[in-house]
Amino acid sequence: MSGEITFFELGVEDPERARAFYGGLFGWTLAPGPDGGGLTVEGSSVPGGIHGGDPGASPYVFFRVDDIDRALADVRELGGTVEEMDLDGDADQQARYGRFRLCRDDQGSPFGLHQPPA
Repeated sequence: MSGEITFFELGVEDPERARAFYGGLFGWTLAPGPDGGGLTVEGSSVPGGIHGGDPGASPYVFFRVDDIDRALADVRELGGTVEEMDLDGDADQQARYGRFRLCRDDQGSPFGLHQPPA
């Protein structure tokens, strides 16, 4: 279906730090990538990769979580940060679209979390 994420790529400074951070946050297994310098993401419903030497890279990709409050606590525990801007909107918007938060991993690379509506 059009509009679904079919692949994501995260640019970070150090792929091994990303392995610990994203593995800890989402339970992903990260294997050596096809070029030998990056990593492929295993354990996600959407194929993805991580490449190094690119601190603070975009795009923003929103990852589904079942409990956004727990995930935000995990982000902080793993050394990441949570942007304080309100993306959730009012109760009606949350009921329709779910909850969203922008975060940065422990290297400053941005990503988003999304808890779909119940």
